[in-house]
Order: sequence, then structure tokens, then C-alpha cells
Amino acid sequence: MSETVLELAGIAKSYLRGRPGEVQVLKGLDLRIAAGEVVALVAPSGGGKSTLLHVAGLLDTPDAGEIAIAGRPVAGLSDRARTEIRRRRVGFVYQFHHLLPEFTALENVVLPQRANGVARREAEARARRLLGEVGIAPRADHRPAALSGGEQQRVAFCRALANAPELLLADEPTGNLDPETAEQVFEVLMRLVRQTGLAALVATHNMDLAARMDRTLRLVGGRVEPG
Repeated sequence: MSETVLELAGIAKSYLRGRPGEVQVLKGLDLRIAAGEVVALVAPSGGGKSTLLHVAGLLDTPDAGEIAIAGRPVAGLSDRARTEIRRRRVGFVYQFHHLLPEFTALENVVLPQRANGVARREAEARARRLLGEVGIAPRADHRPAALSGGEQQRVAFCRALANAPELLLADEPTGNLDPETAEQVFEVLMRLVRQTGLAALVATHNMDLAARMDRTLRLVGGRVEPG
């Protein structure tokens, strides 16, 4: 059986907690994702997908519940330790690529590695290799404004994988793309996951793409259930 990379148990999250108008977004949610598994997360707009991804990726703290990433519980860790786990073990991809506009595609993939202490030569070699794997090595020296939407999102995937994380969290990664480009980016996502063996949780509205992942989970009433 594959190793569990992400485990959430009893996760609860509210906004305006304890105040009039409190909104309970997550309600005792349980979730496990194994290495090499691509899981689609579907829910209506405002249903809590982004909140769940932020909690899973340690960008937000739940009100209750336990989180473990790659077998390591995060309860009680300092902000510095949580940041270290997030930097080394988790990669993020969003609907909008959020590339740094003043840097080239190559530099956008190099920077997270440099922040993680990787030597420049090694970081550049890995960045070029990743860009080559997604088919845009010839565009490595172009800034984001000179890249198409699909190319920008491919760079975003490379940046997310720059530090060889065990967990990839993607929030509508094809939502801002036309159908043909979305298909190309989805194929890149699936290929990268299969090659690296990481675990991926992908929030999407695209049910056709969701059906091609390993399994689908629906976020309903603050909990997940099989899709």
C-alpha cells in the first residue's frame, strides 16, 4: 500500500468564529491522499475548496483537527517549522499563475530552490530540466508577459515542483485557460505526478478532467465524500 502523504482528521474551520454571522466552512473533515495519487476536489463556488487547500498546505490554521504531511504531525509546531515543511514538502499551483513578472521563466523556477539553500548552478540545472519536461525549454529566458497562458501555467507547475515536494495542491489550475490549452496543461500535470510519485489534490470545476483523475471527492456541508 502506498504511503499516506496527506492526512487530515476532524478538521474544522470557521470565519468570524464566535461572532454573529459565523460561517462554518469545514466541519470535522477527514481526508487521506497517498503517494502517486491524483485526487480531484469538486464543490460549488464558495463551497470551501480554497479553504481546504490552504489548511492542507499550512497556509491557514484550522480551529480543530489534526494534520500530518508525509507522516509528520504539524500540531504544536512553530511558525518557522510549519514554513519549513511547506517550503520543502508542499508545492502550490493556482488558477492564476502568480509568476514574478520581472524574472524569466527559468528564474521563477530557480528562486524557490535558492530560498531553500540550493546552489545556483544546481538550481538552474534542475529548472532547465523541469522546463524541458513540460516542453517549454526554448522559452526559459522569456519573462511571463512574453509567454502564453498555457506556457505560464506550465512554468507555475515547474516552480511548484522545484524543491521536489511530496504533496502538490492545485486550485483550479486550468480554470483560466481555453479548453485546448486546459487539456494540454492537465496532461502535463498528470505526467509530472506519475513521474515523481507525489500526491496531488486538485480543486476543479471541470468534471471531465475530474473523471480522469484517480478518484473524485465532493466537498459537501463542510465534509468530503466520494464523488
